[in-house]
Amino acid sequence: MLRVVVCVSGGGTNLQAVIDGVKAGSIRNTEIVRVISNNKNAYALQRAEENGIAAVCVCPADYVSREVFHQALLAAVEEAEPDLIVLAGFLVVIPQEMTARYRNRIINIHPSLIPSFCGTGYYGLRVHEAALERGVRLTGATVHFVDEGTDTGPIILQKAVEVKEGDTPEVLQKRVMEEAEWKILPQAIDEIAGGLIEIKDGKCRRTDQ
Repeated sequence: MLRVVVCVSGGGTNLQAVIDGVKAGSIRNTEIVRVISNNKNAYALQRAEENGIAAVCVCPADYVSREVFHQALLAAVEEAEPDLIVLAGFLVVIPQEMTARYRNRIINIHPSLIPSFCGTGYYGLRVHEAALERGVRLTGATVHFVDEGTDTGPIILQKAVEVKEGDTPEVLQKRVMEEAEWKILPQAIDEIAGGLIEIKDGKCRRTDQ
């Protein structure tokens, strides 16, 4: 059984997609053992409670320094003994100690087709604003492993989404979530749980191909 910790800062729609996938059996051999948020008001914490999942808030404002916060965050993760950490809209830079300790065991969902509109400063609506400003016809979402860079780890899955005439950042964000994020994040977790993903020469490959 794959033990998963989900880290989230806001509403938790991707968390809900994972919860639903586990319940429906589309994410096999997986248990969400803890939800961690940096935001005390995150609706994701309520989603966890409603689904009987242990939840904890580790808020930077409660600690005297970023270093102490990072230690508390790492402790909250380690207590759950996860096999996989899922960053599902987690607006906190992961400390290098965590990245090193859970090498190739942290994944992130990003709302663009990496390498487009990614890296420092590209999160939330800003990603979709940038896509519309650039005039691209296709955007999408990417699930990737987390390394020391920002959105630079090996790509697991991507799914394209059409940009339509008259789209606003909010409308495009909703379409990317519905048509891409909520589909490929559960799929990636299921494939990892099934032992179908490995990293070779810095890239992901499927073991059944």
